[in-house]
Amino acid sequence: MSPRPPPTDTPVRESLSGFLFAIGAFGLWGFMPLYVKLVDHVPPAELVAHRVIWSIPVAGLLLIALRRTADLRAAFGSPRTLAMAALTAGLISINWGVYMWAIISDRALEGALGYYINPLVNVVLGAVLLGERFNRLQAAAIACAVIAVAILTFRAGGLPWVSLALAFSFGFYGFFRKTLPIGPSQGFMLEVLILSVPALALIVYVTAIGQGHFGPTGMADIGLLLLSGPVTAVPLLLFAFGAKALRYTTIGILQYIAPTMIFLLAIFVFGEPFSVWQLIAFCFIWTGLALYTWSLFRSARKVA
Repeated sequence: MSPRPPPTDTPVRESLSGFLFAIGAFGLWGFMPLYVKLVDHVPPAELVAHRVIWSIPVAGLLLIALRRTADLRAAFGSPRTLAMAALTAGLISINWGVYMWAIISDRALEGALGYYINPLVNVVLGAVLLGERFNRLQAAAIACAVIAVAILTFRAGGLPWVSLALAFSFGFYGFFRKTLPIGPSQGFMLEVLILSVPALALIVYVTAIGQGHFGPTGMADIGLLLLSGPVTAVPLLLFAFGAKALRYTTIGILQYIAPTMIFLLAIFVFGEPFSVWQLIAFCFIWTGLALYTWSLFRSARKVA
């Protein structure tokens, strides 16, 4: 999924291309569970490692085409930038790992819930870490999310840790990602380069002990794992271009496309059970998101 866009609605002249870029990004993220199901025999850690390694050529070619490689060289000369990139790289790798484990373990509904909760988590993080004040609509939205989590906790006998891990890891990723003094595509390339060291080590290790899936298990696995690069990098890059050409309110609404698609796939394609209590919890989440979206519209009107 994508980093949190800036929390201000700056006057941006929206373009059709920006809208299509964003739709493409969120649509691809929505379909990603179908890809993950194709490689559900690969352990999540190994799958994350391949996503990292095979994202490098895609992101690298784009930087070369845009002639932005100088930004990347400058980043390697800044210890502070490298430290922040290492932090964001760690957070996004945790997010990827939990997400893929959820899909592989037939818990896609919990994954969808996590990404529904994420915008509300962003509001909370802004209040706690930046001292931002949320308005009454946002407070009501957060209350709805808390009620939903309480319902799921009571019925399941424990916190919905998958949903919360996804929401908070991505929330913190978006928060710290904004501190990187380089563009989105350069930042993504920096992150995967940092992650490539442990990723390559893991791939070499599992291959050495005969448990790797790149080669020994056939050409189908090689093709699917190579595909993990474009599957990872393309939607992130599409989002980066789309976010530049759209207002924050537009991105705020479009971001619900991906979890909605995951939700529908979980029920109608993967056949995951969906209880009445889960429905009630999701209704609270959807109500909270409606209130949050309306607060975005109100803020946009004030800026206009």
